[in-house]
Amino acid sequence: MVLELQRRFQGTPFSNRLKVIQGDVLKCDLPYFDICVANIPYQISSPLTFKLLSHRPMFRCAVIMFQREFAMRLVAQPGDTLYCRLGVNTQLLARVSHLLKVGKNNFRPPPKVDSSVVRIEPRKPQPSVNFKEWDGLVRICFNRKNKTLGSIFRQKSVLSILEKNYKTLLALQFSQKGSSENKEMALNVSALGDTGEDLSMEIDDDEMEVEDVETRGSEFKDKVLEVLKQGGFEEKRSSKLTEADFMHLLSLFNKAGIHFS
Repeated sequence: MVLELQRRFQGTPFSNRLKVIQGDVLKCDLPYFDICVANIPYQISSPLTFKLLSHRPMFRCAVIMFQREFAMRLVAQPGDTLYCRLGVNTQLLARVSHLLKVGKNNFRPPPKVDSSVVRIEPRKPQPSVNFKEWDGLVRICFNRKNKTLGSIFRQKSVLSILEKNYKTLLALQFSQKGSSENKEMALNVSALGDTGEDLSMEIDDDEMEVEDVETRGSEFKDKVLEVLKQGGFEEKRSSKLTEADFMHLLSLFNKAGIHFS
């Protein structure tokens, strides 16, 4: 394909305006670009989307064809069946809109899945949020998106990681108490919750109930649940929360000294 493109442009007025980069898009350093138009291998949909959104300077617009279910997850709204962490994180960083469905019979030979074309426009300016903190919270909330947040945050695995973060932060603040600047730096430590545990793992309902029994009486658990009650989140479900709700919840946790990264 590279040779064919070069052959078609050779000797035309556009030949000096074409630059072909041959390689793995996930491994290549992308040049400056304003517009991205792509039909991609569907297995790289998620990493490519976030590679584009992390590219600087920010591009103006991307129009990409994805597998239909992935596309529907990108544009899903609170309350939709496909509303998930992928959509929440993407919509935090960009405006995403569905342009058209492309049925599998439009291809020869027809694939096994339908496709959709999606438009992605990065938000400018980007939201002022610590993305690692944000993603840490959203990962936990979407472990069981239809369970109440009160149930999710009673899990022993969740409480254990958050309590480690909390104690680490207190230790950092104590050791740096003579410098307000250093205190501020401690709040932004990105590796506070790096315990090697996978919070994206789905947890069985039975396991959740057992773990809840084991953590009764925990002062830290009471602190976490008090944050949820303060914001009226204890009986709410992640599947119904908006971006503003997650922002508010994250700010309440952070004010209480509870961090997710």
